[in-house]
Amino acid sequence: MLTVMELQDIRNRWNEVLDAVLEVDRVSWLSFFDARLAEFDGKTLTLDFSDARKLSNSHEFSDVRIKQHEILIDVISKIFGINISIAEL
Repeated sequence: MLTVMELQDIRNRWNEVLDAVLEVDRVSWLSFFDARLAEFDGKTLTLDFSDARKLSNSHEFSDVRIKQHEILIDVISKIFGINISIAEL
């Protein structure tokens, strides 16, 4: 029986996801710590950083963000057994 993963399922175990990210890379953990899980359509998890950006300045981290997304995708795959992509608002 195939069960459908919902956003709430990921939210319920988000601390576990963050702990696993921390084991791989502390900087990635810091970057996702303030993320709000905005949406999940079964394929793409959308993260909202709008609250975290209120106090930030304009740095460009796109090269680093690719690696961080890969770490998060790998951790979610290991914990939930699903393959997803990451989007940001």
